[in-house]
Amino acid sequence: MKRATLLSALMLSLLFTGVSISAAATPHPIDAIKPVVDAQAAWLMNQYQIPGMAFGLTVNGTVHYFSYGLADQQSNTPVTENTLFELGSVSKTFAATLACYAEQQGRLWFNDKVSRYLPELSGSVIGNTKLIDLATYTAGGLPLQFPDTVTNQQQMLAYFHDWQPIFPAATQRQYSNPSIGLFGYISALSLHADYRQLVVQHIFKNVGMTNSYIDVPKDIMAQYAYGYNAEGKAVRVNPGVLDAEAYGIKSTSADMVRYIQANMGELSLAHEIQTALNNTKTGYYRASSLIQGLAWELYPYPVTLLTLLQGNAAETILQPHPITPLSPSLQSQQVWVNKTGSTGGFGAYVAFIPSQHAGIVILANKYYPNTARVNAAYQILTAAMRPLPQGQ
Repeated sequence: MKRATLLSALMLSLLFTGVSISAAATPHPIDAIKPVVDAQAAWLMNQYQIPGMAFGLTVNGTVHYFSYGLADQQSNTPVTENTLFELGSVSKTFAATLACYAEQQGRLWFNDKVSRYLPELSGSVIGNTKLIDLATYTAGGLPLQFPDTVTNQQQMLAYFHDWQPIFPAATQRQYSNPSIGLFGYISALSLHADYRQLVVQHIFKNVGMTNSYIDVPKDIMAQYAYGYNAEGKAVRVNPGVLDAEAYGIKSTSADMVRYIQANMGELSLAHEIQTALNNTKTGYYRASSLIQGLAWELYPYPVTLLTLLQGNAAETILQPHPITPLSPSLQSQQVWVNKTGSTGGFGAYVAFIPSQHAGIVILANKYYPNTARVNAAYQILTAAMRPLPQGQ
């Protein structure tokens, strides 16, 4: 069967649950975008047996939502732009934003040592580590996850107190939930409040994300999709140490498009929160093909698909990589900004290009490879930003 015929057949097999567009004048007709999104959704859902997907796209302030498949296979609930998906590690960008907000308030400084905020870690290697090294995964080789024996705050602090580095701090990038999780935890300590409450108060409310949660309320649970693991079993994320900071947020394609617009400076926000959002996209060093910001990963734009695939590959996440510090730090609108996120039953990807006023979020209720997410986003954004023919 020819590729075009195969894609058409796959698209017809999807349960398409509707497309919504904003009322503003569309700079690029939806008829030119929708077939590209349909094709990408069809291929991904067929290839990886994904039950449901939600795509949100913003181009020059105009928003498109595309929803496919089922949020809950048992109840036959369709996906919409208001379906809650687990964001996984995209949650780290909120921890980074809160930290930048705390810095704006004069409550912490990124060159401070951990022990200033956690005196119980004084005398330990991690206590002598700078906050910026936690934030950028350069503390010396903290692991991807906590050991299974770490299940509460006391055990967490004991683990950090006894931890020994694999290599010197500020020499290699080793992607780590405990690393940036501790960074978010300390940010909340500096503001003398609970992390969950701070994210709601200072980020969700300020940005206008009215349907995003760390702890989903009981009366909202019907909007919360089930994730599906490799065996097809319905699952949701389990609680864990520093889960809220590292991988615990649930959100919708509608709210995440608004978050993208806020990060690109397209909303009218309070100066302190806009500055905090902007500062998360400061690039500190190069590693592999990416530039590391605060949770966000950056690529000078224009960027090739190959470069993005390399930066988001499993090897880049799972293996340490030598770093090249940027002096001065990179602050530019001419970048492709992205972050992937996964839990046991969900896969997320967010990407945006501030200089082009374009961004995309792709949410799915099944894990699938990061490289497939990046490829789909690249194809869709390329089509959405393609110049219109003259006369249109």
